[in-house]
Amino acid sequence: MLEVRHLETLLAIRDGGSLQEAAERLHLTQSALSHQLRDLEVRLKTPLLNRRTRPARLTTAGLRLVALAEDVLPRIRATELELRRLSAGRAGRLHVAIDCHSCFQWLMPTLDAFRKDWPEVSLDLSAAFSFAPLPALGRGDLDVVITSDPETLDGVRYTPLFAYELVLAVPSQGPLGTARRIEAEDLRDQILITYPVDRSRLDVFTAFLDPAGVEPAGIRTAELTPMIVQLVASGRGVAALPSWALEEYRNLPGLHICRLDDGIWRTLQAGIRAEDADTAYVQAFLEQARRTCFDTLPGIRHAD
Repeated sequence: MLEVRHLETLLAIRDGGSLQEAAERLHLTQSALSHQLRDLEVRLKTPLLNRRTRPARLTTAGLRLVALAEDVLPRIRATELELRRLSAGRAGRLHVAIDCHSCFQWLMPTLDAFRKDWPEVSLDLSAAFSFAPLPALGRGDLDVVITSDPETLDGVRYTPLFAYELVLAVPSQGPLGTARRIEAEDLRDQILITYPVDRSRLDVFTAFLDPAGVEPAGIRTAELTPMIVQLVASGRGVAALPSWALEEYRNLPGLHICRLDDGIWRTLQAGIRAEDADTAYVQAFLEQARRTCFDTLPGIRHAD
């Protein structure tokens, strides 16, 4: 029943002090304004203007609608402005989830650089270690998912960021401490240290152990890469990690790094919804991520 134009009319009457001034503010004739006001009074079955006073004054009902106008109209205008910015691709929401513990090393600099160029985009970051991020992406709860294990989902597209080699960190004083190349069978009697996520989301299982039908002697978990590296260096087990994540620890006493088979390469992907594929700020984020990775991460290469 109430329309935006009705609220604008009552606000103009209050601010202008007269029907004539209000009509000029709204670029209407005084007759058209009076007709609009009377039509609203008929709809609401209550007078909104006391026409016996000079100048006419708003009734209690009219003032109540003015209070509503003061609350609603600014919000409507702000939303219209936001929608115009969205249509221009300059504003929006970018909720990112990472399915990779070691990705923090390059993702935080990426977000910092992106924020400077796209200040009107609302950023949020989640670590997708305790929930399934790709279904959340499909539902619209997330906007980008960084993963090396893409799933085929309706409405979701994947863009490769870079390829990385999966390598094995072992204790230098252990039985594998001088090896240059490791086969899956070599881990049958080893304790494997991993991040605390389901094995179906760990490259060492999906790309190395499971295809060979090998199960390690035991599994131990740690949440942080430095903790995993220290556990390996102290002889508590072995760990498969991206080569770039181990670069700063190559000279750590007690640590040795081996290749897996002839080299196992994985591709880190960014999953986005198909409807966002042409959104300017989404594409800008993906380009910034690639630039940051190739500027900062050693040993990575462009995905095939």
